[in-house]
Amino acid sequence: MFWNPEEIRETIRMIGSEHLDIRTVTMGVSLVGGPGPRDLEELCSFVYNRIYERASRLVKVAQEVEDMLGMPIVNKRVSVTPMSLVCEGLETAEEYTAVAVTLDRVAQDIGIDYIAGYSALVHLGMTTGDERLIRSLPSVMAATSRVCSSINLSSSRTGINMDAVRLMGEVILQVSEAVPNGAGCSRLVVFNNAPEDNPFIAGAFHGVGGGDCVLNVGVSGPGVVLGALKRLKDSGQMNDFSDITETIKKMAFKITRAGELVGHRVVERLGPPVVFGAVDLSLAPTPALGDSIADILEIMGLESTGTHGTTAALAMLVDAVKKGGTMACSRVGGLSGAFIPVSEDAGMVRAVRNGTLSLDKLEAMTAVCSVGLDMVAVPGDTSAAAISGIIADELAIGMVNNKTTAVRIVPLLGLGAGESIDLGGLLGELIAMKVNKGSQEEFIAHTGKIPPPITSVRN
Repeated sequence: MFWNPEEIRETIRMIGSEHLDIRTVTMGVSLVGGPGPRDLEELCSFVYNRIYERASRLVKVAQEVEDMLGMPIVNKRVSVTPMSLVCEGLETAEEYTAVAVTLDRVAQDIGIDYIAGYSALVHLGMTTGDERLIRSLPSVMAATSRVCSSINLSSSRTGINMDAVRLMGEVILQVSEAVPNGAGCSRLVVFNNAPEDNPFIAGAFHGVGGGDCVLNVGVSGPGVVLGALKRLKDSGQMNDFSDITETIKKMAFKITRAGELVGHRVVERLGPPVVFGAVDLSLAPTPALGDSIADILEIMGLESTGTHGTTAALAMLVDAVKKGGTMACSRVGGLSGAFIPVSEDAGMVRAVRNGTLSLDKLEAMTAVCSVGLDMVAVPGDTSAAAISGIIADELAIGMVNNKTTAVRIVPLLGLGAGESIDLGGLLGELIAMKVNKGSQEEFIAHTGKIPPPITSVRN
């Protein structure tokens, strides 16, 4: 990859003043081929040794590349084969928890903040092992601090597994009770059309078709896009939507170029069996001032995120990011577009606090963004059925539109609408959003699946 001097100078400027960084390099490690569940100690030993063997140098090498290029790499993480496949046959929650504690221990020993893939794929149905893994989540989240879980509940080809949706509503409440202040629920996400090469936490897992060891990169860059749009507006040239989209595309191209460069350099230094996977183009905000998706939407002319016009502005942003980034990268993967996690974006927090961003408006925005209802807090008295209803609505948006959608929801026990807690760091401030009080108990109590749309018949 060739970079000219002007690109290098501009990248240095973006790092120094516009929060440009590589949000994560995530190594996917296959755990296929282990001893199975016959001997729990043997299984845990295999899991630990396989991950340690592949990933023990990840942090050191990433730091070397960071120093060499001057490009901050904020997070170094690992994802693994969905553990429901690895653990199928274990019989008790205690055994599942023991495996999760092993994941937590190896994550600590190799120096990473999170390890993802304590996951199950149940869009077609739940095996006994899938259900056991899901039911183990309260004890697992209480016993670990680095383990992340994702459960794929639906897809555009299979429909929505409503039995699993109902169960997850119950389990999410149990996790909120087991781990105080939302810390457990922040590591748990449910999906429609979950991608197998997503580098971002908490939804990452190593797809079963992913080979032995793959490195995927997640870029950042809301501050870079915001800075470019501010310069455009200050110059008096923000007069046409094409001016806005072209500016975003150019910035997305540059951000993605930086991400792919970092990924290839890390892979080269790690050596076989690690191979380069994909760059996830998603703009990933932080609570830092000037690093907000909401601020980007507002510089386009919205008084506050959530007001009428917000969904259209977000759709334009996501489309421009994808178009610009795709041209810059040999392989785009993951989610790719723009994250709108409420607590992790200072502008989103501001919009919730001033009342322009409601849960219903946020749901509408998820029809065009990369993910869905991400890091959304709800009052502590929200019922399991209401949580399942919120999940089902979001999955339906993704299923019908053939896109990935997800829900990472945090019930704040003991708190009501408008009250908040601050998790600190990248997780930010959680404000409990008002939930519709109409009952959905009878609807959620139905068993079976919501069928996929007619567009699923494509063969």
